[in-house]
Amino acid sequence: MSLSILLGYILLGFTLAAPIGPVNSARLDKGIKNGFWHAWVVGIGSMVADAIFMLMVYLGMVNFLELSYVQVFLWLFGGFIFIYTGVESIISANSIKLDDIRGKDSLFKCFITGFILSATSPLSFLFWLGIYGSVLAKTAAENGTGMLLLYSSMIFIGLTIWDVIFAALTSGFRRFLNKNTLRIISIISGVTLLLFGVYFAFQGLNKLFY
Repeated sequence: MSLSILLGYILLGFTLAAPIGPVNSARLDKGIKNGFWHAWVVGIGSMVADAIFMLMVYLGMVNFLELSYVQVFLWLFGGFIFIYTGVESIISANSIKLDDIRGKDSLFKCFITGFILSATSPLSFLFWLGIYGSVLAKTAAENGTGMLLLYSSMIFIGLTIWDVIFAALTSGFRRFLNKNTLRIISIISGVTLLLFGVYFAFQGLNKLFY
């Protein structure tokens, strides 16, 4: 196990959290209106829902990851979800809006907002099944099942880092937060997800035909 591998999984978690979707839009709204802590707590609520999905995938699939056809499915399905999410992130970059109206919400309400946005999204479970399931398959194929928990933790650290950075962007650095900044973030994240998607799809096709 090397530091570069651990950093790679942290980067993956960071990238997964970066697209400007419902949760990040809520972070943006709460951060601009109320400040850092409110934006951060929205992310915490979302991460709790993500952790539940990750745990469901981990417990339900860990015993089947060494099966070749399962790995092929996860590689291909994960590649599809990555590519789909990346394209969506790039396309939606031009529709990002800023709402500068100030308000005041409770931290609990912000937490519930983040949790519900992630937990009720119809694509959330498919997203984590495809992407996190693919990561589990990759890790199991290359390193066995002994390191799955550690690598899963690195992904979650990446999610946490993004939550803190985005909360800071929406509050402490508001003067830099404009449409162009968010558009650049969304496009870079989308391109990164596309690259991950192509890589996963290639691995799946390679395992299927060779």
